[in-house]
Amino acid sequence: MGNYSWKTIFTKSFGLWLALFSVHTFAVLFIGTDFGHAAILSPPPSDHIPAKPQQRPIALIGGTIHPISGPAISNATILFDKGKIVAIGTSVTLPPNTEKINISGKHVYPGMIEANSQIGLVEIDAVRATRDFAEAGSINPNARAEVAVNPESERIPVTRVNGMLIAHVVPQGGLLSGRSAAMMLEGWTWEDMTLKAPVGIVISWPRMTINRSPRVQQSEEEQKKNIEQQIKNLKQAFAEARSYALAKNAEALRGIPYHDFDARWEAMRPVFDSALPVFVNANEIKQINAAVEWATQENIKLAIIGGKDSWRAADLLKRKDVPVIVGPIHDLPARDWEDYDTAFTTAKKLYEAGVRFCISGGSDSGNDRNLPYHAATAAAFGLPKDEAMKAITLYAAQILGIADRAGSLEVGKDATLFISSGDPLETFSNVESAYIQGRLLDLRNRHRQLYEKYQEKYLQLKGSE
Repeated sequence: MGNYSWKTIFTKSFGLWLALFSVHTFAVLFIGTDFGHAAILSPPPSDHIPAKPQQRPIALIGGTIHPISGPAISNATILFDKGKIVAIGTSVTLPPNTEKINISGKHVYPGMIEANSQIGLVEIDAVRATRDFAEAGSINPNARAEVAVNPESERIPVTRVNGMLIAHVVPQGGLLSGRSAAMMLEGWTWEDMTLKAPVGIVISWPRMTINRSPRVQQSEEEQKKNIEQQIKNLKQAFAEARSYALAKNAEALRGIPYHDFDARWEAMRPVFDSALPVFVNANEIKQINAAVEWATQENIKLAIIGGKDSWRAADLLKRKDVPVIVGPIHDLPARDWEDYDTAFTTAKKLYEAGVRFCISGGSDSGNDRNLPYHAATAAAFGLPKDEAMKAITLYAAQILGIADRAGSLEVGKDATLFISSGDPLETFSNVESAYIQGRLLDLRNRHRQLYEKYQEKYLQLKGSE
């Protein structure tokens, strides 16, 4: 240490540490590297290898087939080729080169559909670089959810191992959040994964109630003005989009030139032709009533996402034929005085009122794998069990406009299905294999790897005693 005093040594050491820390912080925050190690702002890619397209006919023989659109068929065969279901029944003629798989004692179901998800848009909630579910600004109908989906997400294998094979990926943020997409949970790229896009335009309806909590900084008057302004902005956006659509239609039909192009309003043109529905995030009864009234005035197709209070507006929703993507079911009551099982019984009340609905586990993609247990809870609290299963398969497909390809096992539909040891609504049942468009999936995932790792750890520790 030579002739330096301890104060000098401390000062120089601290200065060197501070300099290194500053460089490290700059590298991590702005470059995204950690001194030669893997970038910490984005997780490493998944080591999962997507399956090849179906090479030859496959027949699942001897199991119980659950078409969902009809009664279960015992000791049956389901045959699929080139990604499509070819035949279902107890006496199916098989082509000579068919791969035959005995599934006696097992059950075959269509792939479950999570109707409100952000899977592929969020990887690590605490890391901003892995969150890509919202665009800047409040009016972004041109934003496309499918192009932002990360096929390398580790959340995808974890989700599909429990039978969720299709997800309705929904953007968030602002008033007009963007366009949603139905994504298959398998593929090299987002193009491979896209089943249908767009599915609809997504809106987050403004909160209609005044928050009187002492923690809220805005006054009641300011909150009211803010609500009014947001609704005004939404109506103005639709007015501009409708004018744009009329001008473009006139250009196409009558040759009247209209030279300006606006990507936002172009994305909304199918809405005014009823070719594209509008999905509105709304939970409170005031939000739901206001959204339905607005959609009626605009003469557009509407669906509600969330719908905590949808059972309170069941008559209106039935009369206007507005479907509800209800969930999560595993949720607390919205108000202190409500019954503890309010969320558990919402699906039952919608069913009894004749409202079209499906069940979602909520937009937390880290828990999409629990979708069947949300349906199971709804069944435990009064929803008929077969309706609970339809609510996460066929009904979801119908609301999303993909029922011609998914949601049930029928000839001509995609061979997107899974083989289960039992009822998928029961936690003791396991998904043993799964197919998306006839492709056999690799069901290995991060959760399984960690389970096997630490199982081996304790086996070794027990053996060393």
